[in-house]
Amino acid sequence: MSIAAFDHPFLSGLLGDDEVAAVLSADADIRGMLVFEAALARAQAGRGLVPVASADRIAEVCATFTPDVARLKQATATDGVVVPELVRQLRQAVGGSAAAHVHVGATSQDVIDSSLVYRLKTVLSLFAGRIDVLLHTLDALDESFGSRPLMGRTRMQAAIPITVADRVASWRAPFARERDRLAQQALPLQFGGAAGTLDKLGAEADAVRSLVAQEMGLLDAQQWQSQRGFIADIGHLFSLITGAAGKMGQDIALLAQGGDEIALSGGGASSAMPHKQNPVAAETLVTLARFNAVQVSALHQSLVHEQERSGAAWTLEWLILPQMIMATAASLRLSRSMLEAISRLGAKA
Repeated sequence: MSIAAFDHPFLSGLLGDDEVAAVLSADADIRGMLVFEAALARAQAGRGLVPVASADRIAEVCATFTPDVARLKQATATDGVVVPELVRQLRQAVGGSAAAHVHVGATSQDVIDSSLVYRLKTVLSLFAGRIDVLLHTLDALDESFGSRPLMGRTRMQAAIPITVADRVASWRAPFARERDRLAQQALPLQFGGAAGTLDKLGAEADAVRSLVAQEMGLLDAQQWQSQRGFIADIGHLFSLITGAAGKMGQDIALLAQGGDEIALSGGGASSAMPHKQNPVAAETLVTLARFNAVQVSALHQSLVHEQERSGAAWTLEWLILPQMIMATAASLRLSRSMLEAISRLGAKA
């Protein structure tokens, strides 16, 4: 059993998303952390700060290392973060003289934040692909039904006649904008060391950071460990996506209410009224849009990140951002299934 709806034993059938959940899993997080540690060792070797043989050994172990998760959990309860215990286990696995060159010049926040951004690359790519599918599906609806009449409504009242194409265009435009924003979103490496100054790397700090970013496929940027605007921007983008889907879902639920402007196949069953087909996907899109809108304000609380690092604000992000990602994943999945279930759109001839 789970206390979160996104991975609940049966609620996840509606709100879950296995593909994106895998990217957010503890295993994927650890893999991302180990990618950072391997990239860090190789970058330092490239600048002559650690022996090449040590970097090769560290990278070799990182590629296959599986930590003791029970020990990670126990240590996190004390340390507040997983990295100190992960590094201890990694050094033990590396062994020999190379062990001393694991995690040199880095801090826990570098490892955790960089793993997050590394995995966000995959998340954003998946979301962009799903939006492309939605755009093609909306174009197909426009081609099939675009010329049909539809009553335009303002403030929930009949206004003037429009066409299906007009309504579909209002659904399509925000998805196209958010797809472009996904493609343009910068994904920066976080690497600042103990207090954001990379003091242990001296004159080689910028060069090492650049090499780590290059190997991880991330943007080389100044540390942002206490400036959390990037996280807030990502959350805002996810809320814009779910907001676009929620608007579409609300419209379709209202179209279904009248019963003469839209036909949906495979709707939701009612335990009390077998004749009904409830617009489940459309309603859920509204819920997910409202959920993410609320979470944006919580992410903005993490902008108050005191001094050079905040445990409180940082932990708040861990509670919020994964759920926003899952809400966005479910929203895009449900949007596609809802659109594909439309068998007629527009007033009956």
